[in-house]
Amino acid sequence: MSTNTGNIIIRFAHVATQPSNNRESGAETPITRLVGFVSAKHLLPLFDQAELTANPRSSRRNSVVEDILQTLQASPELFRYKSKGILIGTADYLPLERNRFRICFSDPDIEGILDGGHNMLAIGLHILQQVLDEKAWRRIKSWAAMKEAWDENRDLIDTIKDSFDFYVPVELLVPSGTTEDDKDAFLMPLLEVCEARNNNAQLPIEAKSNKQGFYDAMKAVMPDSFRNRVEWRPNYWEDTKESRPVKVRDLVALTWIPLNLLNEEKQLPKVIGVSPQNIYRNKGECSKRFEELMSLDDVTQKSQGPRRELTNRSVRSAFKVLSDLPRLYDLIYEQFPGAYNQENRRFGANPIVKTFAPERRRSAIAAGKEVKGYINSQPTTPFFRHNVYYKYPEGLIIPLVYGLKGLMVVEDGEVRWAVGDPDEFVKEHLARIANAYQLVMNMARWDPQKISKDPNSYEFAVREFRNALREFPHTA
Repeated sequence: MSTNTGNIIIRFAHVATQPSNNRESGAETPITRLVGFVSAKHLLPLFDQAELTANPRSSRRNSVVEDILQTLQASPELFRYKSKGILIGTADYLPLERNRFRICFSDPDIEGILDGGHNMLAIGLHILQQVLDEKAWRRIKSWAAMKEAWDENRDLIDTIKDSFDFYVPVELLVPSGTTEDDKDAFLMPLLEVCEARNNNAQLPIEAKSNKQGFYDAMKAVMPDSFRNRVEWRPNYWEDTKESRPVKVRDLVALTWIPLNLLNEEKQLPKVIGVSPQNIYRNKGECSKRFEELMSLDDVTQKSQGPRRELTNRSVRSAFKVLSDLPRLYDLIYEQFPGAYNQENRRFGANPIVKTFAPERRRSAIAAGKEVKGYINSQPTTPFFRHNVYYKYPEGLIIPLVYGLKGLMVVEDGEVRWAVGDPDEFVKEHLARIANAYQLVMNMARWDPQKISKDPNSYEFAVREFRNALREFPHTA
C-alpha cells in the first residue's frame, strides 16, 4: 500500500553528482547518484520519518552493530572513512540551495533506506545512549525498539543534537529526469540495486521474494493472529511479544505440498516441483524454486516498481490450501503420540521423546533415578505454540504432514481439499494412519533423520491418507 512519510531535508556538507549531465558515455541512465557526507545532526529528520521497509533486511543488534558503536564512541571523526554509510533511494526529490535536497518516500515498500540499516541502528543507539540510562539502553535490541525509544525521547534528543557533528557517508539515488516516465524507469531497477548492495551480507532469497511481492497473496489468506507472527523478511516481524517468529521459508516449504500436486497434474505454467524430503531438510531449495515459479509471467505480472502481482488462479488456489496447513501441522504434532498409543504402544518410552512432567522429574531426582526423559519446560506445537505433553523431533512426523496431499484434489485447474473439514478428518483417522506409519518408524529405528530423508516415507504417508479417504469419503 502506498503511503507518504512526509518531506525530509538531506543537507550534505559535501556532495557530488554522478553523472552530472544524466548521461554516461552517451547512453541513457535512469539513475542519478548523489554522494557525499552528511553531519549526523542533520540525519535526525531521516530517523523521524524513515523506516527500513525498503531494506530487504530489518536490522537487529548484533556484533556488527556493536563494532559500529565502538567506532562512534571511540573515534567518531573516523566514521566517515571506516563505514560505507547509508544508501537512500527515492523517486520524489527536489534540489534546494546549499547542497540540500528535499525527499519524500511516497512508497516506503520500494523507496527509503536501501542499505545501511546496521549503520542507522548504530547511529540511533549512539544518540539514544546520551539520553537513556544504561539499563534501558541495553534493552534495545532491534530497529523497532530503537524507533520506539527514539520517538519517546525525541525532545531530549533535540536539545543535544548539535553535539553529533561527525560525518556519515550518504548515497542518494534519484531519477535522472523529472517526468513520470523517468520515475517509472528509475523504480524498475531499484530492487536490483538494493539486492546487489546487500549481496555481500548474504541476502536471503526470502528477502528478495518479499520485496517483489511474492508473499502478498500468501499473507492475504492468513488470519491476522498468525500473519503478524511470521517473519516475512529477515529480522522483522509484526508481533513484538513473540520472541520466536514463524519463518517465512517454513510456509514456503509447506506451499509445495499443494504446488507439487498441481505440478503432477500439469497445472503449472512449467514443470517445476521439489522433492518431498526437501520440505524438511532443504527449505532453501524450496524458496529458490518458489521464486522461480513466482517470477514467471504466467504466474505474476509487474505492478509497481519491482513488485509483481499474482494472476495465476492455480497458484492462488495453492495459497488457499496453505492457509490450513500450519494448523494441520500442529494438529498432527499434537495428536500423533496419542494416535500411536492406540494399539497399546508407548510413544513416550522412546529415548528421543521428552515428556513434560515436572513432578515426576522432581520425584526421580529425589529417588536418584534417571531423569533425562522428563522436562520442566512446557513444549509447544511448531506454528501456533499450543501447549503439548510430548516434545520430539519434527522429522519423525513430517512425512505425515506431506501425506495431507492425499486429501487434496485438482479440479478445473485448482487444488482444493477433497474433504469438507480436513481437521476433523485427521482427528478421526490419524490413529488408523499411525498404526500403518509405525512400520516406517520401526524400519528407520525411530531415527528422524532417516525418516525425513527417505522419499519412500512420504509416498507411504500420501498413500495411507488416500486409502483412508477412499474408505471413509467425507467429500466437500
